[in-house]
Amino acid sequence: MNSPPAAPVLLFDGECGLCNRVVRLLLRLDAGGRLKYAPLQGRAAQGYLRAHGLPTEDFDSLVFVPDWNHPTKHEYLLRTEGALAALRACGALGEEFAALLGAIPARWRDRLYRLVAKWRYRIFGEWKPRPLPRPEWAERFLA
Repeated sequence: MNSPPAAPVLLFDGECGLCNRVVRLLLRLDAGGRLKYAPLQGRAAQGYLRAHGLPTEDFDSLVFVPDWNHPTKHEYLLRTEGALAALRACGALGEEFAALLGAIPARWRDRLYRLVAKWRYRIFGEWKPRPLPRPEWAERFLA
């Protein structure tokens, strides 16, 4: 019996203006609809965070879960490694962006990531919910 294909999920700060803009960019890049999303503040993400001993109230890092079908695995990526994995999951154009960004040493990428995370609300503000440009994208979000 075949197991279902890996279902990658990106957990992101659902209240962050920058984070939501990045998710919308990823939705556009991912023509195949492979990558799913869940706000860190939501029920699905909170359950995952608790089960894996990750912070449930500090949303300064995104979490990339390579296979949501097997949530008991302690397999996840944070910060820029998670962002690069999300880009790769989006397919061709995402893979090209990931290759470019991946050429930068991880310690530099993560240092910049932490700096942006610290200032993101001041620069991009809080996300004001609005309809998705494509209604079918709603199916790609976990509750």
